[in-house]
Amino acid sequence: MLTLHTAELLVAGAGAVPVPGGAVLVQGDRIAGVGPYEELAAGRPQARVRRWPGVLTPGLVVHGARELLEETYYPDEAYGAAAVAAVAGAEPTEAERGGSARRATQKLLARGVVAVTGRLTVPAVRTAVARSGLVLLPPAASAPVSPSLDPFAGRAGAEEAFLGVLEAGAPARFAVFAAPGPGELAAVGATACVATVIGGRLLHRRR
Repeated sequence: MLTLHTAELLVAGAGAVPVPGGAVLVQGDRIAGVGPYEELAAGRPQARVRRWPGVLTPGLVVHGARELLEETYYPDEAYGAAAVAAVAGAEPTEAERGGSARRATQKLLARGVVAVTGRLTVPAVRTAVARSGLVLLPPAASAPVSPSLDPFAGRAGAEEAFLGVLEAGAPARFAVFAAPGPGELAAVGATACVATVIGGRLLHRRR
């Protein structure tokens, strides 16, 4: 199925000239076209259209998968403060680590993150990441000393967190943020994410 994602502003990559009313045409798990909405829509009138507010950018990447997903435990806050406190000092089981990783991946998707770098050794955590749709990349040479769920942490600018460039033939991995432009992304924060697409699938949508 063809899907046309359009936003108030499109930024195809770091340093790219913003395109007002730009769009990304997705076919399967790949990008079939990038450009002004009117041009893409005219060429593919049968495409389903998703309209988003804000700025559409490449998806974001965070470093330190092991530190974030295996060495950090994210309690299920739905059980209340007492339950969270009960596991604070305990060593989690592998199943609990898997549950923790699932909750962490949802936090990442809700921040426009499409990939994490690093190596994972806990099977339940690897499974959680694979099922989430997040892409696991090799460790990065420039990984931060203190990894963070915030993809903009430690960055000089939001564009440093972009993964790749949005262009025809590239993997369909991008995000949309409720921000007026790329220069304001770091200021509004990654939690302003409206939607996250990985492999052509809409994996997060702000309700």
